[in-house]
Amino acid sequence: MAVHRHPAHSELTATPDAPNRLDLAREVREGLNKTPKRISSRFFYDAEGSRLFAEIMHAPEYYLTRSEYEILDTHKADLLHCFSHDGKPFELIELGAGDGLKTKVLLAHFGAQNASFTYAPVDISADALRDLTTDIQSQWPLLAIAPQHAEYLTAIAQLSRRRANEGTRSRLVVLFLGSNIGNFAPADAIDFFRTISEALHPGDLILTGFDLQKHPAVIHAAYNDRQGLTRAFNLNLLRRINRELGANFDLSAFDHYETYSPETGEARSYLVSQKKQTVTIDDLRQTVVFEPGEVIHTEISRKFTRPDIEHLARQSGFAVTEWFTDCKHYFADVLFRKQ
Repeated sequence: MAVHRHPAHSELTATPDAPNRLDLAREVREGLNKTPKRISSRFFYDAEGSRLFAEIMHAPEYYLTRSEYEILDTHKADLLHCFSHDGKPFELIELGAGDGLKTKVLLAHFGAQNASFTYAPVDISADALRDLTTDIQSQWPLLAIAPQHAEYLTAIAQLSRRRANEGTRSRLVVLFLGSNIGNFAPADAIDFFRTISEALHPGDLILTGFDLQKHPAVIHAAYNDRQGLTRAFNLNLLRRINRELGANFDLSAFDHYETYSPETGEARSYLVSQKKQTVTIDDLRQTVVFEPGEVIHTEISRKFTRPDIEHLARQSGFAVTEWFTDCKHYFADVLFRKQ
C-alpha cells in the first residue's frame, strides 16, 4: 500500500444518527399504528441480524452476492483504472460495508498494485463494522481505514464538510454495493443520489450495485431459501423488539412471506400473524392487536432495468460511465460520474 494507516483512524467513529433504541422505539410506536403495519428494514441489523444475513449471502438461492463477487473479481483491474486516473490517490468510502466480503477483492488487488488510497467503511451495525475493521487491519496493516458507525446520508454529510474544511483534491469514490438501492422507493432513490451528488465534486464517482429484472422464479427463490435463513432473519426483528423494548411477541405465531411482482420489479417481505393475538410492548406502554393473516411490511427490494438505472443517473446529477455485469446478466455494478 502506498498510504499508511494513521492510528487515530483505526477507532470506530460513532454518530448519534445511527439507529439505536430510541430510533427503534419511535419506529415501532408509529409503524405498528399504521395500516398496513410496517417496520423499516434498517432495524434488521442487530448482532444476530448481521450474523443471519452473512449466512443468507452464502445460501444457494441467494445469487446476488455471488453475482456481484464475480463482477468485482473479473473487473478489479478495470475498476482500479477508473478510480485512479493517472495513478493519483483516491478516497474509497463504502456505504453499508457489512462484512466486506466483496470489497476485500478490491482491497487486495489495489494493495497488490500499490495503489494510493484510503478506505472508509460505513455501516449502521456497530458489531459488523468492528469485525470488519479488525479483519482489515489484520490483513492490510498499512491501509488507512476510517470506519464510521452512521447512516448513509450522515456519513456523506460529514465527508462533505471535511472535504470543504481540508480542501481535499483527491478523487472520492463511493461504493454502494449489494443492491442496497433496491430498498428505496423510486422517488426516494433519486433524492438519495441527489444528496450524494451535492456532496461530491465533478469527476467523483459512485459505484452502485443493481439487481436486474429476470425470471420471477429466480428472484422469488432468493428470498425464500430452503434453509429458512431469510425467515429467521425477518423474525429476528421481533426478537429484537422483545429484547430492547420489553415486548412479548410470540415468534412462533408469526411467519415470513415474500412476494415478487414482475410488473413493478418489487420484491416485498412481510411478517404474517398466524392467529388473532395481542402484543404488549411494555417500554412504549403500547398494546397492538393482530388479526389472523394481518401483516407487518418489513422490506422492499426493487429490481432494475437498464433504462431505470440511466434515468436514476440523469435525474440525480450523474452520468453512467461504465456498466459491468456477471456472466448470467443477473446483476450489474454501474459506475456513475458526478457531472
